[in-house]
Amino acid sequence: MGATQELNVRVGGRDYRLQALADRTQDADPMFGELWPASLALAGLMAEFPAAGKRVLEAGCGLALPSLVLASRGVDVTACDHHPRAGEFLAHNAALNGLAPIPFRLAGWADAALGAYDLVIGADLLYERDQPEVLAAFLDRHAARGAQIVIADPGRRQLGAFRKLMAAQHRTCSETRFAPRGRILTFA
Repeated sequence: MGATQELNVRVGGRDYRLQALADRTQDADPMFGELWPASLALAGLMAEFPAAGKRVLEAGCGLALPSLVLASRGVDVTACDHHPRAGEFLAHNAALNGLAPIPFRLAGWADAALGAYDLVIGADLLYERDQPEVLAAFLDRHAARGAQIVIADPGRRQLGAFRKLMAAQHRTCSETRFAPRGRILTFA
């Protein structure tokens, strides 16, 4: 796995252990292998979110802390990411926390065909200029009719364009804040 470190985080009254990259510059994708504040905020929300009985997809899961939180609650969750090591980290982190293996799909947003889900979640997904369009199309394909979509964003400049694209899909949005500029957007 390369140089890694173990992180300990508390979410929803429970402690989680995560294996992360010790130095994110060791990977070709500098966004992979680190626990980002938006992921921690989304995980906190998922600790209490009404997800029982729902089929959930975590898009761009990275270290997949929100998926681990949902799985610890017995929720049917699948994680996906385009990074080739994400599945390896997910499997290791699930085992570190005494959880059964969490289904993982290696998939990019542009060409993924993963089926429809009742709830689609993701954290810090809008760090590239073209991602609002690609992510909005991905969500349109994978959010079942009447599904909720929950996106945690640290305040990246692409968020405005993404919100407009989601409005064009006739999705209403509610918002809560975390950290100085972070937002959790819930689309219905």
